[in-house]
Amino acid sequence: MTLAPETWPTPLLNAVRTSNRYLLNPLMLRLAGRKNWYAAAIEHTGRRSGKAYTTPVVAERIDDGFVIPLPYGTDVDWLQNVRAAGRATIASQGETYPVVHPEIIDAADALPLLSASRRRTFERVGIAGYLRVKDQPAN
Repeated sequence: MTLAPETWPTPLLNAVRTSNRYLLNPLMLRLAGRKNWYAAAIEHTGRRSGKAYTTPVVAERIDDGFVIPLPYGTDVDWLQNVRAAGRATIASQGETYPVVHPEIIDAADALPLLSASRRRTFERVGIAGYLRVKDQPAN
């Protein structure tokens, strides 16, 4: 059995997404990306509007970038924006990282890259998809 939101009935999933967008995310953004806080913030540009957005995410730092679980699947606006642009900026633990080359990977590829505690949590929840991004090379 999986607890991942992407497996929930569509009406429930849509209600949670709406609640997150208008209630939880604005609160989370007050702390996301700060040192000693679990959530990061991903800054991205709207693929149609060109507007700058910031979305709270859980982002695990790896050797050459980040891995971000996708509990709501791949049909979320922030992910589509990052993929369309091919780049984003992640604020995590008080640092800012420009990232490029967004790639959707499955749990089999993502889990070995994660810390033991995050790996256990994401396995238990049953998250199937992850976003991997790489650090932007210095010019």
